[in-house]
Amino acid sequence: MIAQILIVDDDPIQRRLLKNAVERQGYAAHLAENGRAALEFLRNTSGVINVIILDLMMPEMDGLSFLAAIRGIGIETPVIVQTGQGGIETVVEAMRAGAFDFVVKPVSPERVAASVANALKLEQKETKSRATRRRNGAIGFDDVVSASPDMLRVIDLAQRAAHSNIPVVLEGESGVGKEMVARAIQSASDRAGKPFITVNCGAIPHNLVESILFGHEKGAFTGASEKHTGKFVEADGGTLFLDEIGDLPLEVQVKLLRAVQQGEIETVGAGKVQKVNVRLISATNKDLIEEVRAGRFREDLYYRLNVFPITIPALRRRKEDIPHLARVFAERFSVEQKLPRNVVLSAGALALLTTYDWPGNIRQLENAIFRAVVLAQNDEVTEADFPQIAAQLPEFRNIELAGAGGLSPVTMSTASDRAMRDALAETPVFANSQRRGGRMDANAMLAAAYPSDENVIATTDEAGEVRKLADVEEDLIRFALKFYRGQMSQVARKLGIGRSTLYRKLKDYGIDPDDPLREAA
Repeated sequence: MIAQILIVDDDPIQRRLLKNAVERQGYAAHLAENGRAALEFLRNTSGVINVIILDLMMPEMDGLSFLAAIRGIGIETPVIVQTGQGGIETVVEAMRAGAFDFVVKPVSPERVAASVANALKLEQKETKSRATRRRNGAIGFDDVVSASPDMLRVIDLAQRAAHSNIPVVLEGESGVGKEMVARAIQSASDRAGKPFITVNCGAIPHNLVESILFGHEKGAFTGASEKHTGKFVEADGGTLFLDEIGDLPLEVQVKLLRAVQQGEIETVGAGKVQKVNVRLISATNKDLIEEVRAGRFREDLYYRLNVFPITIPALRRRKEDIPHLARVFAERFSVEQKLPRNVVLSAGALALLTTYDWPGNIRQLENAIFRAVVLAQNDEVTEADFPQIAAQLPEFRNIELAGAGGLSPVTMSTASDRAMRDALAETPVFANSQRRGGRMDANAMLAAAYPSDENVIATTDEAGEVRKLADVEEDLIRFALKFYRGQMSQVARKLGIGRSTLYRKLKDYGIDPDDPLREAA
């Protein structure tokens, strides 16, 4: 069945570009010029919309209002928001309102395609089939969940490698998903359905590595009471995945070189060689060229194996993948644990998970989600279900202290917003336009708002005490309205917030947008 995609954007050129990008992927596109038109379409259509691509800044009904409206009437369709001028503040607000993903304008067709594909995987049928395929050991590129440009590049390279028998080396830290990529290469190759044999070279005693890889004859050495078939023979016709190949002993590397070059192995204790047809994929968390220089890895074997290297980035380098991975894990474990309903992750939990750096990468994230799902008291997992992670993050640790003893109260939503902003500010998608020196540059924004000393806003009250943050913020908004003569887009952009956020703050503080203009007059 063809997936149905609803595109909501007030810019006709952007609508057309998105329509072309969606249809090139084989999906059906439906168009709406603003949130109100999209809402009417959803109410009146008899078909099912699988994914919504939503612009945030639109007339009549903006993106955040549309999100609130569809959630209010029970529509749970995954929504991908587009952000241009709104910045990180708007992205955080959209995700808290229930958005599935975000893309930054101008967005490439590849990024749109990846985000839509990830959104479609939310469906329950896909979740169950994915769990079934994992139990059967068959994993394809569709199972590699990612929205990160770096990871999409990895997938592209791996798909190219799958079309040949070229030796592949997967580089990256432990837990980044090297074996999953290797299995996807196997599934997309002409060896699909053939054996996929895994060997962790770092977990085998050195004196047994040769026997395990190449096998041994009965009586070949003390304790060899029977014949053993090696991993190369088991993988004949399929793929042999050598994990942590940098830990392979030098004496075994010689025999491995022969197997790679000539397709021949020699069983320990046998007097003849044996031909094998094996696709070799290696993985390492070490810098192999440094191992060569240190004399721990053979140079000739290095160049024989390192024909097609693929480097998989650490999870902290692709934080935009964390919400997608977390949702997939939560769904999978809900199915595997036979829960009556899928456990979902709250916006605050996603903020917490996105903020953390995950030294154990995807494997650590997967284990954390598994624990949270198993121990969940209801259908929603929150920040409180990740106490070990929260204890390592100042934003969330402060919340615990505030509840325990007298610090100024900090709400969980405030900390989640701040944590999500900081995490997203570190990701590459915002690097060029939203940050300087690794963080959002607030000084530049304030300098634009205060061109002279006479415009400084007081930070202390008449008693000499520091003023409340809300009072200072209200004064800053009033001044910005006056300074930019009520131009709301300009005010929002210079303050570093979205227009919808600005309107909400005006309402919260009871500010009439025309008041500062009357004062200036």
